[in-house]
Amino acid sequence: MRVLFGVAAAILLVACSPGTQTNIPESMAKAPPKGEATDTTRAANAAVADRLPLEDTSDFVDATRGLLAQLKQDTITDVDGNVVWQVSRRDFIDGDSPDTVNPSLWRQERLNSEHGLFEVMDGIYQVRGYDLAVMSVIRGDTGWIIVDPLLSQETAAAALGLVNDTLGNRPVTGVIYTHSHGDHFGGVRGVIDEADIEARGVPVLAPVGFTESAVAENLLAGNYMSRRAVLMFGNTLPSGPTGQVGVGLGPALSQGTIGLIAPTEEVPGRGTVRVVDGVTIEFVDAAGTEAPAEFMFYLPDFNALCTAEVATATFHNALTLRGAKVRDLLEWSRVIDYVLTEYGGRSDVVFASHHWPTFGQENVETFLRGQRDIYRYTHDQTVRRANRGETQFELPKNSLNLRCNQRISICVVTTAR
Repeated sequence: MRVLFGVAAAILLVACSPGTQTNIPESMAKAPPKGEATDTTRAANAAVADRLPLEDTSDFVDATRGLLAQLKQDTITDVDGNVVWQVSRRDFIDGDSPDTVNPSLWRQERLNSEHGLFEVMDGIYQVRGYDLAVMSVIRGDTGWIIVDPLLSQETAAAALGLVNDTLGNRPVTGVIYTHSHGDHFGGVRGVIDEADIEARGVPVLAPVGFTESAVAENLLAGNYMSRRAVLMFGNTLPSGPTGQVGVGLGPALSQGTIGLIAPTEEVPGRGTVRVVDGVTIEFVDAAGTEAPAEFMFYLPDFNALCTAEVATATFHNALTLRGAKVRDLLEWSRVIDYVLTEYGGRSDVVFASHHWPTFGQENVETFLRGQRDIYRYTHDQTVRRANRGETQFELPKNSLNLRCNQRISICVVTTAR
């Protein structure tokens, strides 16, 4: 049985002005040498490790299952030779967590560092560990259906190259954007271009509202979100146990060429069926959850459910530090409950646009149930405490709870903010 692991981050903001007296704990006054954890940090991380079943390796079994091939080169570069992605940048993540890193984050990034082309099941594959997101590939009658072509053109091209080199060269016969965040469409020109789409009539499917949402977030609000994202993800920090360890959803953000090809159709509703290159796909609208425009889909030919970024091996922000729209956690829980009810009992595997799949029908249901409950709990407790009159400062302080659920890889310390 799996349990939920968790990462809690605290930011201490101290406003000091001339003449202001502050009471600084002795442990903070005596700073350790650079690169070493303070006693307070060491004790806090040890406490997290003590309450987590770190000996449970079941997620590592799933994260390494079906490995077919890995990129032979260490770096992916752009046309000017700039490094877009470096595989060895993650080599430091191995063994037990150092004192400077939260042990749950360390564990998550060990899992995220498993890279290569993986067979989810016969006909469904994933390329993981070469960008923030995961690129899924479905075998159609004549070619590959690409699901979420990563953030950068260069990493997407390398991923498709790995697929073709390993499984045989096939044309791209369909593209699916699961939602309107850049790491799920930005690399599309690495797998296909507009001329090819028009010449061969290749469908590019996205959820209702995708184009408007993608433009609003990445163009209208692109500058300020990009600046805030640097702070949120720590992009400029060096990789290492005292720098950027990882970003939870994936190893890091690639630094390549980002583009967008408009979808040929924005698919509405729940239970809407489209057939792409002989593959039947049943779409489930999930707008207003993890993204303003998002859908999940079920593949009845494979008994497989794709939860996009609605249910992954983590607990998402309700409000991102980069400034995306506030997520509706109540609707989020309802959408997961819908796919649990409709598809949980007939899914042999659930895979997403980040992280690794969950295998086995019983495990799929447990995973979805745990994810649903996380978002519903956070919503309900926030509303309950707000109705009691607690302020935005009192509410997170008073509602700190450790929520542990099965079949999810990170433990959540919810502050209901």
